[in-house]
This record gives sequence, structure tokens and C-alpha cells, in this order.
Amino acid sequence: MKKLAQIVLAATLGVTATYASADAISDAVTSDIRSDKAKVRDEYRNPQQTLRFFGLKPNMTVVEISPGGGWYADILYSVVKESGKYVAAHFYVDEETSGYYKKSVEGFKEKMKPGMKYEGAELTAFDPMKALDISEARSADMVLTFRNVHNWYMRNGDEGIDNAFGAFFKALKPGGVLGVVEHELPESADDEAMKKSGYMKRSYVVAAAEKAGFVLEASSDVNANPMDSADHPKGVWTLPPRLALDDEDREKYMAIGESNRMTLKFTKPKS
Repeated sequence: MKKLAQIVLAATLGVTATYASADAISDAVTSDIRSDKAKVRDEYRNPQQTLRFFGLKPNMTVVEISPGGGWYADILYSVVKESGKYVAAHFYVDEETSGYYKKSVEGFKEKMKPGMKYEGAELTAFDPMKALDISEARSADMVLTFRNVHNWYMRNGDEGIDNAFGAFFKALKPGGVLGVVEHELPESADDEAMKKSGYMKRSYVVAAAEKAGFVLEASSDVNANPMDSADHPKGVWTLPPRLALDDEDREKYMAIGESNRMTLKFTKPKS
């Protein structure tokens, strides 16, 4: 009877923890820390469903790769700030870095100052060729990257991709999670399209992660958009929010919406 009671208690605590995690994510997504402009894009980025799929919990150390202006950082930081840790592996900056990247990093640093919304967060740097120590080795419970894989491939090819996934593997604890969201190119398309379209084949991304040592645990269609053919005059940037063709066929591309995206959950083996 005592053993049965312990099992029931353990199960109850597990359910409670699950709900607590879900509530933390929900609270973060609806929080006033996020602007109304940011929340408009929830329709396409599905942050609640995406982060629940990855298994985000408030006590985790989470590394976000290239957080930019902080669209996802607002949510991630809010979830883990009390009992976990948020690490921003932002753009690598040196004397050759363009003004845009420097401005982005400086803007993020401002938000980390005392009294600002990311106070207590940690800032590191990531570049697939120049900066690979995104966190201490085996220190992260979760590494997340949102719509970045195409950039590494377009700039640095297979070497950049291998370096990136290798860095993520190194940073994660055994059993840790790598979450990837990326614009998806149909498998029937020519591989050459990955060099300039902003879309990547799922098979390529999975193979790269597995090469680094990861195991694909699950995939989700939460960010899928079947209306997106992934074949546009100016690649993924033809679609909103960029709308690279300006007013040309604007209604057509607005009707399609944002890109079709793969959502992949990988794990680092425990042994």
C-alpha cells in the first residue's frame, strides 16, 4: 500500500510539473514584456505549441542561437528567469562585423542591464566559423535555433553546418534537447535551391544533426504551412513579413502567409 501511494504521488507530481511548465509558457507568451507587434506574429510562429513540443521547463538552462532583437528571447527569458537560466548566443562581433550585427548585439546588451527586461541573462557569441563556445561544455539543458540554418549554409556551406551542430552537441548535457525550426524545402526540389532560397531540406538538416551525434526524437507540423510552395522569385523573403517584392503580388503572398517550417526535436544521447 505504501509503495502504491508513492507511485501515485510521483505520478501526481509529474502531472503537476507538466502543467506548471505549460502555465509558465502560456504566461510568458501573453506577458506585457512582449509588444503587441510581436504578438501579431504568434499566428505563424506558434510559440506556445512549439516550446511545449520541445519540452521547455522553467528550471532549464536554455541557449538561444542568434536571438536578434529578442522575439523568442522575451518568452524564453520569462519562462526560466526564476529557476533556470537564459543564455543568448548572439552574433559574433569583431572589427570586420557589419553595422547591423553590431547594433543588434549592443541593443541586446542594453536590455540586459540592471532593471531592464533581460537582467540576469547571460550573453555569449556564436558564429559557425569564428565562435563555437556558446556555453560551457555539457552545461545546457536545451539549445534552440529558429530559422537560422539556411544562413549558416548559404554563407559557409557544409563546414558551417557541421561546426554549428557540433557546437550545440558540445554545449548540451547528456539527454539535452536541440530544437530546430527552419524554412522547409520540398525533398523533390534541386539541392542547389538551398544555396540561395532561404529554405533547407529536412533530410539535410536531420543528417547534419545525426552526423554531430544527435538522435531525432520527434518532428511536428505545428509550424507547417501547406500553402507555401517554397518556390518564389526572391526565396523565402518573398513572403511576409519581409515581402521582398514590395507591392508586387502583395495580396497573393499575404494570402500564403509566412513560410512552411519544419520543427524538429533532437536529443543528445545520455551515454
